[in-house]
Amino acid sequence: MSLQPETFKSLVRAAAERVIASAPELTALDQAIGDGDHGANMKRGFEAVLGKLDAIGAQPLDEALKALGKTLVMTVGGAAGPLYGSFLMAAGDALSRSKRLPEDLAEVFGSGVIAVSARGRSQPGEKTMLDVLCPVLEVLKTEAGRPDLIERVRVAASEATARTVPMQATKGRASFLGARSIGHVDPGARSSCVLLHAVCNTLEARP
Repeated sequence: MSLQPETFKSLVRAAAERVIASAPELTALDQAIGDGDHGANMKRGFEAVLGKLDAIGAQPLDEALKALGKTLVMTVGGAAGPLYGSFLMAAGDALSRSKRLPEDLAEVFGSGVIAVSARGRSQPGEKTMLDVLCPVLEVLKTEAGRPDLIERVRVAASEATARTVPMQATKGRASFLGARSIGHVDPGARSSCVLLHAVCNTLEARP
C-alpha cells in the first residue's frame, strides 16, 4: 500500500498552508536567536511548492518526495532549505529502494532524519530541528500499529519543541549567542512541529 496521489497532495497542501500561515511566528522566534529570516524563507519555499504541487503530485511517490525536496533546496534560503530538502529527498530514496508506506513509515522517516543529521553535522540536544524529528522517530518505531499513533506523534512533536527552550544552541547561527540562546524555542524545531501537526491533522480528518 502507498499514498494515493490525491492524499499526498492534500498532505503537502495542508503542510504548506500551515507553514505560510505560521511565517510571522517563525520570524519572531528566529529574530530572538537567529537571522530573523526563517519565517520568510519557509513561506517562500512552500509558496513555490504550492505552485508546483499538481506537477509534483502527478509523479510516483518516491519521485514526488524528491521533487518536493529539490524545490525546497532551491527556494528556501539559509540552512532550512538544504535540511528539509535533504529529509525529503532521503525519504524518496528510501521509497525507491522498495520501502512502502505506511508499512515502512519509521524506516522512511528515519532515512530523512539521518540525512538531516549528516547535512547539518548535528545530533539531538544541540537545539535544532533534530530535537523534534528524533523523538517523533522514536514514537514511530515504538508505537507503530497503535490506534492513537497520530495523536502520539502530535504530542511528541509539541513536547519536544518545548524542550528546546532550556537548551543552549551549539549549532547554527543561534550557537553564536552561547548562553543567551537559552530560554527560547528553536525556530527549526518549531517549523518541524508545525509541519508534523499539519500532516497529523490532515490524516486524522480523512475518512
